[in-house]
Amino acid sequence: MLLKRFYDDQLAQASYLIGCAATGESIVIDANRDVQQYIDAASDEGMRITHVTETHIHADFVSGSRELAERTGGRLHLSVEGGPDWQYTFPEAAGAVQLRDRSRFKVGNIIFDALHTPGHTPEHLSFLVTDGAASTEPYAIFTGDFVFIGDVGRPDLLEKAAKVANTMDAAARTLYHALATFRALPEFVQVYPGHGAGSACGKSLGALPSSTVGYELRTNWGLQPMTEEAFVAAVLEGQPAPPAYFAQMKDVNKVGPAILGPLVPVPMLAPAELPKGRTSGAVLVDVRPATDFAMGHLAGSLNIPFGKSFVTWAGWLLPYHEDLYLIAADARQADAARTALTFIGLDRVTGYFDAVTLEAERQARGGLLPTVPQFDASAAATFLRAASPTVIDVRNPAEFAAGHLVGAHNIPLGELPHRLAELPTGAPLLVHCAGGARSAIAASVLLRAGFLDLTNLIGGYSAWLRAGLPVESGPVLATAGAA
Repeated sequence: MLLKRFYDDQLAQASYLIGCAATGESIVIDANRDVQQYIDAASDEGMRITHVTETHIHADFVSGSRELAERTGGRLHLSVEGGPDWQYTFPEAAGAVQLRDRSRFKVGNIIFDALHTPGHTPEHLSFLVTDGAASTEPYAIFTGDFVFIGDVGRPDLLEKAAKVANTMDAAARTLYHALATFRALPEFVQVYPGHGAGSACGKSLGALPSSTVGYELRTNWGLQPMTEEAFVAAVLEGQPAPPAYFAQMKDVNKVGPAILGPLVPVPMLAPAELPKGRTSGAVLVDVRPATDFAMGHLAGSLNIPFGKSFVTWAGWLLPYHEDLYLIAADARQADAARTALTFIGLDRVTGYFDAVTLEAERQARGGLLPTVPQFDASAAATFLRAASPTVIDVRNPAEFAAGHLVGAHNIPLGELPHRLAELPTGAPLLVHCAGGARSAIAASVLLRAGFLDLTNLIGGYSAWLRAGLPVESGPVLATAGAA
């Protein structure tokens, strides 16, 4: 039996290729939109993809299962559990095999048993896998978002992301009882989850790629003996705010994502095309490092540096109904950013501008580009005493409550575009986060919205603490002042 794990760092998402060496047949579980990687991997192993499946209707990325099945001729296998409101709408047209609790199918000599494991979502399945050529006992369970390493799937997304009211308590109780299915498995069974550390699909996911049932029974907080009431309280407490795009993904994956086909390189655009981008309602997205953006950028552009958190903040801040123009260091960076954006359904990348356009803009502006003023902690403290700026803390509420600059106002980065009316106009702003990454993005959001008198605190709250400057703790203040 062949097992190959694929892991996307930006999504903290795992998918799997499992193949039968005897027959050359293989299956992909939870494919993301980069379907070519699975096709290439199967080909390298002398296998063909004959089956494609997924554990549930994903909320955090666009599924690649439908496109992978179409491009390879593999047969889709999809859940029909969860009731009519929580089922895919396209399986019949796609010729998919319907999977229910205890459905069994084979990929060569490998046996797959679908187990209904609801709670994270009503239709969720896990796959218990037995290498029929080697044993009659199961080898592994592919748990999707049911059980993670050190954590369990969050049951609040339907309410918080999909806006289905009054569902998270019931989902938490469903998850509590569904975990009995996991506990009943032999302790030697390997555990392969759908996400790792950094995913918003749980609150304390481990970074290890796999585990065993026995180890999780001993170390995973969600599998320890506790009452139903204690579990419900614990699993709902402290879950991170789901990115805004999660609701969009649920709908996209339920009705069936668009088929992209092989991606062509993002076209490089000439400086003369910049005015069109600015007047068409499109968004200019600068994917260069924050330090480069701060030293000089195109007016009106939004800086979301291409890195590990790129997809998350793109999903929070970019619109699905507008074209996107990238500002990138080179073609490679532009292509990588465009591919990452397709993972969450942001498919309207029109082209990219590079350093040539930046230089042309600099010359057109008399040798100067807009910059982002930066202060270290000492300079920021002096600035606070001299100018009394409004301090905008873009960390999460729990971070803010644990400690913040005296008099600061908390507007988490993901909420900032929708709460601009709370900010004072014509007054100086000092923006910061924990270490500087989120506040750099926030500064570009504010500049784009016309708040030009702002300064970014380099190193954020961490640098402020290291400098021994005064802080306070307490709840979030409602607003930063009426506009």
